Amino acid sequence: MTTQVPLAQLLEDSTAASAPELVQPLADGRLRCVACGHRCIIKPGRAGVCRVRFNAGGELRVPWGYVAGLQVDPIEKKPFFHAYPGRDALSFGMLGCDFHCGYCQNWVTSQSLRDPQAGAHPNFVSPEQLVDIAVRRGAPVMVSTYNEPLITADWAVAVFRPARERGIVCGFVSNGNCTPEVLEFIRPYVDLYKIDLKGFDDRHYRELGGVLENVLNGIRLTHRMGFWVEVVTLLVPNFNDSDDEVRRMADFVASVSPDIPWHLTSFHPDYKMLEGGRTPADTLLRAHALGREAGLRYVYAGNLPGAVGDRENTYCHACGELLIQRTGFSTMENRMRGRACGSCGATIPGVWEETPAPPRQAVMWPLRAKTC
Repeated sequence: MTTQVPLAQLLEDSTAASAPELVQPLADGRLRCVACGHRCIIKPGRAGVCRVRFNAGGELRVPWGYVAGLQVDPIEKKPFFHAYPGRDALSFGMLGCDFHCGYCQNWVTSQSLRDPQAGAHPNFVSPEQLVDIAVRRGAPVMVSTYNEPLITADWAVAVFRPARERGIVCGFVSNGNCTPEVLEFIRPYVDLYKIDLKGFDDRHYRELGGVLENVLNGIRLTHRMGFWVEVVTLLVPNFNDSDDEVRRMADFVASVSPDIPWHLTSFHPDYKMLEGGRTPADTLLRAHALGREAGLRYVYAGNLPGAVGDRENTYCHACGELLIQRTGFSTMENRMRGRACGSCGATIPGVWEETPAPPRQAVMWPLRAKTC
């Protein structure tokens, strides 16, 4: 009879030494991990807040050599609306997170070491195998997602290095709890960076396991360093959806750059927040108006296709012409001309192809690393 290895032991065995850029030795065998904004000081035999980066006899061990989620998604699902619209992204993730959001929609992977109900398990794979899958599937983009990619940045860079060599654009889908050290480490390999701005109340952020100012600094830093940044706010009823809080979020994003796309998405009951219903379309429309009033040029209402009018579409900030028409994750029309508006020629901020992808209906393809 085969004995099943406990998940914690399996993950402890599936590790490598941390990239030296992400660890700082301290006295008495302690280590400071700088992969995320917690900057954990980890004693020998202990793990950081994320529970997947741990001190083994004075060496920081980090996740390596597996994926727990692997799927070909429309890039609009990440969501990136100003990067390779209408194209696929090979999405992969590991296990663990440095936050513990009660409404997490990826909790099966992100909370696997905190919650025995989370049933995700690793599939072992090499970086080259993942890149080969992306090439075979015709995906011009690869994205580290499903768990928090900052805490598995060492592995992401190992995957993205050969991906970049084959012309693939790479991205992070992250909570934004960054440090300058981790951003410097990933910047040669990562061009696209999506950050969740979960509200503008530090007390609420601490309930989720984070610190508001760390995330605000993450948005500032990623933009300053030249990542293509898009910001997402999941509007949760009675948590972060008041006019005052939405307005403060919008003002902040606009203060970093009015060209940052801001996605406003609808909460649905999940994980530990099963009471109540979805965020209504009226809330998204109200928040969309507040974002535009703050001076943001590109505000999107999502997750409720057909219920938010034209707020899923991209319009030229200069002439108002419809550039990209969307329904959900599907692109119905693309009138971009390279980086320019197809009508007035104004430059539209983003990461664009010279020849836009043809219109297409969104399809998601779950994969297994050993069989795809």
